[in-house]
Order: sequence, then structure tokens, then C-alpha cells
Amino acid sequence: MDFLKSLGIDDLNAGASTGRTWLTAQDQGVLRIVSPVDGQLGAQVSQASELNYATMIASAQTAFHSWRMRPAPQRGEIVRQIGEQLRAYKDPLGRLVTWEMGKSLQEGWGEVQEMIDICDFAVGLSRQLYGYTMHSERSSHRMYDQYHPLGIVGVVTAFNFPVAVWAWNAMIAAVCGDVVVWKPSSKTPLTAIAVQKIITRVIEANHLPEGIFNLIIGRGATIGEKLLHDARVPLISLTGSTDVGRHAAEAVAKRLGRTILELGGNNAVIITPAADLRLALPAVVFGAVGTAGQRCTTTRRVIVHEQIYDEFKKALLKAYSGVRIGSPLDERHHMGPLIDVAAVEVFNAALESAKSAGGRIIFGGRVLSGAGYESGCYVQPTIVEAENHWEVVQRETFAPILYLIRYSGDVENAVALQNGVPQGLSSSIFSNNLRESEFFLSHAGSDCGIANVNIGTSGAEIGGAFGGEKETGGGRESGSDAWKAYMRRQTNTINWGTQLPLAQGIRFEV
Repeated sequence: MDFLKSLGIDDLNAGASTGRTWLTAQDQGVLRIVSPVDGQLGAQVSQASELNYATMIASAQTAFHSWRMRPAPQRGEIVRQIGEQLRAYKDPLGRLVTWEMGKSLQEGWGEVQEMIDICDFAVGLSRQLYGYTMHSERSSHRMYDQYHPLGIVGVVTAFNFPVAVWAWNAMIAAVCGDVVVWKPSSKTPLTAIAVQKIITRVIEANHLPEGIFNLIIGRGATIGEKLLHDARVPLISLTGSTDVGRHAAEAVAKRLGRTILELGGNNAVIITPAADLRLALPAVVFGAVGTAGQRCTTTRRVIVHEQIYDEFKKALLKAYSGVRIGSPLDERHHMGPLIDVAAVEVFNAALESAKSAGGRIIFGGRVLSGAGYESGCYVQPTIVEAENHWEVVQRETFAPILYLIRYSGDVENAVALQNGVPQGLSSSIFSNNLRESEFFLSHAGSDCGIANVNIGTSGAEIGGAFGGEKETGGGRESGSDAWKAYMRRQTNTINWGTQLPLAQGIRFEV
């Protein structure tokens, strides 16, 4: 495949890099990367060892001491050059994302564009790492706060956004003066290797030291655990399931480290009688079907008022009948495969649970086979009439299953259903009623980190802080002031007078 060669992917690839040097272990086994698109072997990766990890962390520590002293706008210039390199490789890198993960080619290119966009954002941010000035209660004193680089930032990413989530973290951390250790999903390591090789060109062209951008591919039980428990890594940003996030939070908290957790979502769209169904329908379909239901912001529940339930259901079934499933490398297809056969088993198990609870499958529900589906990872997008309190509806299933839920009464009832799950990532309401929309956005409304009006649950822009509440983890990445999580805050007071007054009017005579 030409895109693999153009990105420097070899038949066998080293599993760790310090930015200039690739580190190889001989005794940790090899990952065979098979595409869910066609079941074909793309390349292999030698998993990193604990010795590789030790070498990499030492390199990162050394690099941090010089990188933090480089002025932030100069760090931004390096990030700008990374963005330019990503622009040059957008097409092959997007194709690799699609081939390795299975999302549509439009989404593959879109993921690389998201990396480019966050580079642009971070370049501007490099001149805007603001602190505040406060008035002191003591005469001839000045008081202000400022932000300093934090250190090594560990970034653990999931398979569904194999490169964009890393960029959210790494580009912001870089302009903040931090260095990054990236542990990607073992299901999608080739995209990580390709990005690391792109970055290496910028590192070498600017004669930067090793250790600013580091990559390590290895087992969670060894490399992952070392990263979580390593006191030299003050911040861990982790994207994954709620169970994985809970374990990470406990491990890092024991050493009083920091975490940014982006965990499970169970996102709902509310459709009120005042909704514009022409807007709502495509938003729900893309939200539920995009990335084959493997986004943390995927629409998993649609809560529809009883007055328009039958009308919306009919339109939804018609729209689903037009979803084209097949190789995501073919731009005519809307939906590609699940990541692997194990994900297909989860899909089947969830549908069995839904049927046992009383759910009715009104569309889809089958695993596809035959020509074009040889990998065994393709399923039909599925709609299930369900009730919100069922256990299967309460949990996140990473698959294209949409639960259709009826509500009656006013919008408060719909919001109560939406909020009545353990997760709190993304939410949406479709309504042209100002009062309904404003209630949804009020203190008594959506309890999610993302709340949208007349747009869907997925497809967040990089300019806003991304993250959720409750079992979603509480972390924030990407835009707004999320950069503050990657720095340490310091309050400074300067006495420029000739006296030493104490705060609160305390007197102390010596």
C-alpha cells in the first residue's frame, strides 16, 4: 500500500522513539497489525521493553530542562512547523487512519485536519499563556499569578481517534513547555509511528534535543503500569473506558499526580415537538452511525416526544435504509467496520441483553458477511426501541446501536431521562422553543460537559474545551483554557516598599 510506504512504515517497526532515536526490544513480542477493513496484514511492531521505557524517560527528563526555558512563542514555532508537515501528509496519513481503524475516509482526513487545527490553535496560544494581576491589601505590594511548565506529560490514547486526541494534548503541552510521552492503543500503533516520523523531521531540522516528543508502544500491564506509577510523570492524560480510567485515577492519585480523564459517554439527543426534524434527522444518523458508533460522543440514545415519535421513527428508519456500509476507503460508503471481531461480539451481546429486557430491534442487528465483508468486522447500524432504565441502555456499548426512547410531558421529563445515566459527556436538544433550549442549558438542564442546541452530539470543534462529567472523568482537553491543566500555577507577591506589613493586619514586633 502506497500510503504506508510514503509514511515510512516498514514491514517490522520499532516500538519506541525519543524523537531522534528508535528503540527496539527483542523479547517483548510483536504486534501484527491487521486492518478491520479487509483483514489484511499491514505491518508489525516490536513491543517496547521496560529498558526502552527507562531510556525514554531519562531522555524526556533531560529534554524538559532545556525545552521549558525556550520562550513559548519559539515553542509555538516548532508546533507551527509540525502543522505544516501534517498538511503535507494529510492524504496518506488520513488513509492510514481509515485503513488501520476503520472510520470513513472523510473522517480519516478530518482527523488529520483536526491535528492541523490544534497546531494552529496552539501557535496562537503560545503568545497567550496569561496570568492575572490582583490588587494587594498591603501598600507598596504587587500580586499576580503565572503559569510554569509542569514536566513530563503522559498521553494514553484509544484506537477510535488514534492521532487527533494525542495532538489535542501534545501540541498544547508543547507550547506550555512540557515534554510528552505517548502510549497509543496497541490496536492502532501504525498511525502513531507515522506521526512520530513526521515530527522527527521537524526535530532534526531545528536541531532540537531528543526527548521532547516520545513514543512507546507496549503492553498495558508493563509499560502502561510503569507510566501510571512513575512519579517523574506529574500528569497523565488518558482516553479510554470508564473502568480503565478508574484504575488510572487510583494509581496516579496514590502518588498525588494529576490526571485528565476522557472516559465513557452515553450521549442523548432530545427531540421535542418544537424540533426542526430536517435538522434533527441527519444529526442523529451521523451521530449514531459515524465511526461505526465508536466515538465517545456517539449518539446512543434519542429521546423523542410522544407527539412526534411515530413521525420521527418513520423518517429515521428511512434514513437508516440509505446508509451504505462497506470499505471506508471507498468514499461512497457512510460506515465502515468495527475495530475487530471482539467488538462485534460486544455488539451481539448488547443486542441480546436489549432483547432480554424487552427491547425491539426495528432496524439492523446483523453481522454482515460475504464479498467486501471478509474481515468479519462489519455490522448493520441498529435501532432498538428501549427504555432508559434498562441496564444495557445505562452502559456504553462501543458499537452503532441507537436506543429509541419515548417521553411524554414537558422538556424537564426529557432532560431527566437524558441525565439519568452514569456518564455525562455530550448532549443535544433539537427545539425551536427558546424556553426549552434555555432550560436545557440552565443549571437544572443537561449535566454533561458538552450541551448543544440544534446540532448533534458528535463533531466537537477544537476551540472549546472537550470533556465530560460523572463517569466520563471530569477532564478537559483541546481549546478554551484547557491549557492550564498542563502547567503549574504560581502566585507571586512583590514588596517594592520600605516596610514589611503583614496580611490581615497582623502585628509581629521583633
